[in-house]
Amino acid sequence: YAQRIEDFVKEQLMEARMNRYLKQIYEIMLPSMLEDTELAKYITLPVTIDFMQCSSYGADTKSSGIVKLAKDLDEPIMGKHVILIEDIIDSGRTLSHLVKLLSQREPASLTLCTLLDKPSRRVVEVDVKYTGFEIPDEFVVGYGLDYAQKMRNLPYIGVVEFEQ
Repeated sequence: YAQRIEDFVKEQLMEARMNRYLKQIYEIMLPSMLEDTELAKYITLPVTIDFMQCSSYGADTKSSGIVKLAKDLDEPIMGKHVILIEDIIDSGRTLSHLVKLLSQREPASLTLCTLLDKPSRRVVEVDVKYTGFEIPDEFVVGYGLDYAQKMRNLPYIGVVEFEQ
């Protein structure tokens, strides 16, 4: 996956620069640190990188529907071009919640990007501009994705198989 992810990152960043002729990007990284590191390597514009931490999973494999914000941004985003980078979109609840929250802070633009998308699980529609890979309804870990804070460090994306 590493080469495919790198290709996706390069392609999407080029499209973002061409679409907006951006002079500066304010990026918000959700806890997909390996993906974020890949992305940051190819940004040639002045960039501010900030992190938010939120979840609707806890230690479960299904979204609870309640979005918990554990860490907010350190700087204001008013008037800035923001790219919100998510590792995976499942139900859409968390991302929808974040889009509403961040839109209230009046950024110049708010663009959504995800490495993995599970459209079959969507409960709330979100407008994602850049999608790396569409995946089936399976619980995946690795490359920054975790199950109860474990397996995040795997150098690949794998499917967790649970005993019935």
